[in-house]
Amino acid sequence: MFHKPYGVLSQFTPEAGSRWGCLADHIQVPGIYAAGRLDADSEGLLVLTDNGRLQHRLTDPAWGHWRRYWVQVEGTPTAAALLALSQGLLIQGRPTLQARARSLEPAELEAAAIAERQPPIRHRLQVPTAWIEIELREGRNRQVRRMTSAVGLPTLRLIRVAIDLMDGGAPLSLDGLAAGQWRLADGPEAQRLHALLAPVSRGRGGARGG
Repeated sequence: MFHKPYGVLSQFTPEAGSRWGCLADHIQVPGIYAAGRLDADSEGLLVLTDNGRLQHRLTDPAWGHWRRYWVQVEGTPTAAALLALSQGLLIQGRPTLQARARSLEPAELEAAAIAERQPPIRHRLQVPTAWIEIELREGRNRQVRRMTSAVGLPTLRLIRVAIDLMDGGAPLSLDGLAAGQWRLADGPEAQRLHALLAPVSRGRGGARGG
């Protein structure tokens, strides 16, 4: 599990001419790769593995793993905007799947102790900002940003905080990981990930989202 910082590509090789860094700047473990991606200007949880079947299982849209994002937006979320995000929006000519969206309470943000992004986001003095939680089962290109923009709430900062393995247990999360840090899956987590490879009937849904 890796807490990807802002400005890092979800791959181990740099792109020629790119201003972004890559995973090799933070992780020196051979033979692993990301199971799913985050855009370079997004932050948060990446699961990395050397198991091709597990990578496919976690990213195949048919399984529809819920991804949870905390999103700092420009503006003040209204009940109507949150409902629209939840019910689905027309993005690039196609409707999004039903999602979950709610405003985050100050106490939740304080408890999470989110560190300031580096570099810091740019604030407009006359425009308020707020944090919302969005959970998606699909992962279209820059989907969260397109969705918040569609309801008049441009995204300033995007953090994936959790990935649900859909096995009845707690989602994998960023708990205990500062930006740029990684750790091995612990024993119970490794067992749950391995259990995903057991033959079961397929679900329905989607896979990336940032």
